[in-house]
Amino acid sequence: MDWRICALLSAVFAALTAIFAKIGVRDINSNLATAIRVAVILFITWGIVLFTGAANQIRQVTAHNWLFLLLSGAATGLSWLFYFRALQLGNASKVAPIDKLSVAITIFLSILILHEPADPKVILGGLLITAGSLVLLM
Repeated sequence: MDWRICALLSAVFAALTAIFAKIGVRDINSNLATAIRVAVILFITWGIVLFTGAANQIRQVTAHNWLFLLLSGAATGLSWLFYFRALQLGNASKVAPIDKLSVAITIFLSILILHEPADPKVILGGLLITAGSLVLLM
């Protein structure tokens, strides 16, 4: 499957995540809601890993992989905790686009840390995302 299709599907499911989460977080603790979400994700992803036979590759995971996957997991967990709390307190139509400011931050960090190329389209896209998020923050 092409990366563009995967990225579009990711966007669709991220949108559904915001809508479903906004409904699901009503009248319960946002941290509890996040924990329930994580349990579902854990079940689904390990199911896929076991079904596809990818679990036998776990010995190939290096200490370097573990370190950065653990850091990524910690960042994801913190992101979700704050995201669910923001959804509980604000409108999904404002929270989700501001959350997507992460795209512009990712562009900046990928250039700075990963030394990825910054062509004019990437820079313009990042600036437009930033401008849209700033409009919603005002």
